[in-house]
Amino acid sequence: MKEKNKVRKERKEKNLVGTRGRTFEGNVIKKFPKRVVIQFERTVYMNKYERYYKSKTKIHARLPENMENKINVGDYIQVQECRPLSKIIHFVVIAKIKGKEEIKEIVK
Repeated sequence: MKEKNKVRKERKEKNLVGTRGRTFEGNVIKKFPKRVVIQFERTVYMNKYERYYKSKTKIHARLPENMENKINVGDYIQVQECRPLSKIIHFVVIAKIKGKEEIKEIVK
């Protein structure tokens, strides 16, 4: 019980939203003052042709105040589902996995 109260106090101090459900990882393609847009690829099976095809998905996620300076366009980040915060925002940024520079080194 005491641990839950500590977590709630930390969330209030940091202005975090409770998370639940699915987590995704993707590249930041747009950045706004309090949100980011990430994009990632996934494979989808098509029954008619019995083949897989790649589909790109865009997700809008809330960007916490303590991470605004750390995350930029091109970074590889992790987001997790939360309650609906607005019409299009249903995810919150959890962590930065790789920076833009680290991704470029891997591609070369």
